Amino acid sequence: MSGPGESPAEDRTDAELLRAHVAGDPEAFGLLFTRHRDRLWAVALRTTGNPEDAADGLQDALVAAYRRADSYRGDAAVTTWLHRIVVNACLDRLRAARVRAAQPLPDDLEEQGARGSLVTAGAAADDPAEVALARERRRLVLQALATLPDDQRAALVLVDMEGYAVAEAAQILGCAEGTVKSRCSRGRARLAQHLGLLRPAASDRQHGNSGAPSAVPSGDSPRPSDHEPEGGGTGGGA
Repeated sequence: MSGPGESPAEDRTDAELLRAHVAGDPEAFGLLFTRHRDRLWAVALRTTGNPEDAADGLQDALVAAYRRADSYRGDAAVTTWLHRIVVNACLDRLRAARVRAAQPLPDDLEEQGARGSLVTAGAAADDPAEVALARERRRLVLQALATLPDDQRAALVLVDMEGYAVAEAAQILGCAEGTVKSRCSRGRARLAQHLGLLRPAASDRQHGNSGAPSAVPSGDSPRPSDHEPEGGGTGGGA
């Protein structure tokens, strides 16, 4: 509860809630998590590829964030800090268990994972044929994502599916912008091999690249700024 002169908890910024948690407010962290849980879950689900590992990874991340809240220094947004912890926890799960898409994707993956995400944008809701086509494309993309190396998958989930700018994805992943671009470029190339039946993206057709399949379904395509030449940022390597 808020003290005299304080704003109601729901009106406080993320940073204020985190500081309140560190100061001993028993409700602050729960409110902060509730505010961002849909997008954190979407990232965890797409990074791990199955709901069981996503749930475990998200739980690991929340415990870590709860205990290490005093380590937040304000050099990035609280959401960036939270996403970094979630992605790292999920990647740790994948590496420890050597998960390689051993389980099928659940039928309700899109309903669970699309909340707070850009992945559902693009299809005309009043056109059943377009909705069905977009759903099938997203299913194929999610299955193909499970075949990628962990670092490439995490970069593509953040940039192409969650809509983060390369700079913010680099903060979340703790690497240089050039590294994110390199991982995205390599990941897209691998996805294109798996998704050769998908139609070219509109931007490819406009540039005359009609033979190059889009690695991300129509409506999920990355923004033009995310297609900068590999190595355009600081650093490099995958």
